[in-house]
Amino acid sequence: MRIILYAGKGGVGKTTMSAATGVECARRGKRTLVMSLDPAHSLSDSFDLAGSLMDFGGGQPVAVDERLWIQELDLQRELEENWGEVFRYLSTLLRTSGLREVLADELAILPGMEEVACLLYINRYAREKKFDVIVLDCAPTGEAMRFISLPTSLEWYMRKLFRLERNIMRVVRPVAKRLSSVPLPEDECFEAVQRLFGRLEGVEKLLQDPAVTTARLVTNPEKMVLKETQRAFTYFHLFDLTVDAIVVNRILPPAVRDEFFAAWRESQQGYIEEAESYFAPVPLWHVELGRREMLGRAELGRLAAKLFKDKDPAAVFFTGKAFEFTKSDGRYVLSIRAPFLKSGEIDLMKNNDELIVRVGSFKRFVALPRRVAALEPSAATLEGGHVRIVFGGSPDGQEDDG
Repeated sequence: MRIILYAGKGGVGKTTMSAATGVECARRGKRTLVMSLDPAHSLSDSFDLAGSLMDFGGGQPVAVDERLWIQELDLQRELEENWGEVFRYLSTLLRTSGLREVLADELAILPGMEEVACLLYINRYAREKKFDVIVLDCAPTGEAMRFISLPTSLEWYMRKLFRLERNIMRVVRPVAKRLSSVPLPEDECFEAVQRLFGRLEGVEKLLQDPAVTTARLVTNPEKMVLKETQRAFTYFHLFDLTVDAIVVNRILPPAVRDEFFAAWRESQQGYIEEAESYFAPVPLWHVELGRREMLGRAELGRLAAKLFKDKDPAAVFFTGKAFEFTKSDGRYVLSIRAPFLKSGEIDLMKNNDELIVRVGSFKRFVALPRRVAALEPSAATLEGGHVRIVFGGSPDGQEDDG
């Protein structure tokens, strides 16, 4: 099975690219599901479907073609099926604080619940081998980061804190009930969390297997959008999720010669060149601005033909990592893939949270995580087709307090 995530800033065209990929995968004979992770679902709108899909199909897969389904999660249904005991406890706790019942129910919906529901479906579909390809239309970048980080966070919580909290509650609960009216979680609540986690077992390996799961970042040739895409690119690498393509969407086509758009064309070309510096050797796909909205299977099919040409959309278009952050001897190390690069002087320039690396004609921009951005590069070498840059610390390996 293949899992393909489309992520990026809100409004860049993720839903359209996800839908077009699903249409092309199905046309090639693959059983394909396109699933929306965005709470503001627009997947059914992209397929120009109406009527029965106004209720998101009850949160279940809905067939739009012989081998193509779409799924828009229904959070209320997922709360009842997967979070029943937890949701009821949180709602009761909030009502005890004086909140009205309706408001308490709304606040009891914690960030991450929808992402966990999606992970549950992915894990189930993978075990059942129900689909050949799952295309995920992710929420905007911040929520997408939470989605890919959840398996690791949940694993840590279950191993380090869950059992301790449960045992403490068993001891404290009888005493607390006599001293306070504030409700504490019953053991059924902990059992529900444990069952939920058991159903998620294995999903982290699924998402981190580059032969199964890859991400494709959708961007526009604009400064703010490109900066956010660059940051997302960095954090996807930190969570070991392979990015196998960058889609640069809404490029003005050559046929647009009106003087009004001249400045737009020039700036777009500059940002496209920057994108090549940012993301190489990950392939960049160029998508021109269309004459009309891409709605319905026919339009989506035409878009897919331009996007993929003769390529299989379910293929993996890049393997390995463009760069990787590690920590060694108390210092952070950035390793940038630079195959076939010969030895030469390495020039580094740091601008706030961005590092610019230049070796001869090779130039790379890297958005730095916050902890690394606070440090200065102290050494740089070229080793085995990788540029290796050390941040902070001193040559003897002692960590720098700054």
